[in-house]
Amino acid sequence: MKTRPENRQFAIIGLGRFGSNMAKALHKMGYEVLAIDKDMQKVQEFSNEFTHVVQADATDEEALRALGILNFDVVVVAIGENLQANVLATLQLKEIGARYIVATARDTLQIKLLEKIGADRVVSPERDMARRVAYNLASTSVMDYIELSPEFSIVEITVPRSFQNKTLVESNIRAKYGINVVAIKRDENLIVSPQPTEHLLKGDIAVVVGSNEGINSLEALE
Repeated sequence: MKTRPENRQFAIIGLGRFGSNMAKALHKMGYEVLAIDKDMQKVQEFSNEFTHVVQADATDEEALRALGILNFDVVVVAIGENLQANVLATLQLKEIGARYIVATARDTLQIKLLEKIGADRVVSPERDMARRVAYNLASTSVMDYIELSPEFSIVEITVPRSFQNKTLVESNIRAKYGINVVAIKRDENLIVSPQPTEHLLKGDIAVVVGSNEGINSLEALE
């Protein structure tokens, strides 16, 4: 396993579908992952998948401290099937001073509750996936979509015809639309942090980040 230069450490609490997939993705990217679940069967199932897999009750403050949870940069609480345990674990993490807490929620009420008790970020897998699918279905140019906040998103968008064969400077995307092109997908290649002199070609997919208003304006171009 390659070590990421940032050397960030993640703890994932709950090895259901969402938690286990997130842990796998982070581990594959080279991050150190501590996976935690109360169910020993799940712990055994994933014992060879991640850096560390332990059986523990995440609603128990002493258990969290014993695991060195405060040493982790991000703690994800993904106990989706048990709202009470999800909330209690988030609350315990907040009270003992976890650095950054990401909690999962299934509906608006849970989102509000988790935000109120101090989760730094609340994600709703079902809601977020539904929005991504709806966005993809409604747009012929958008390949993928991730909402960062109600105002900002990251989007993969087919380069509009009016920008083809122009450099990023010539297209003036940032000044016109307030959007940054953070990468360009070209066939099997990915150009990360492209230079201002990089040309946009027919068939390119631009990975852009910016306001939803600016992205919608860009999407409307031919």
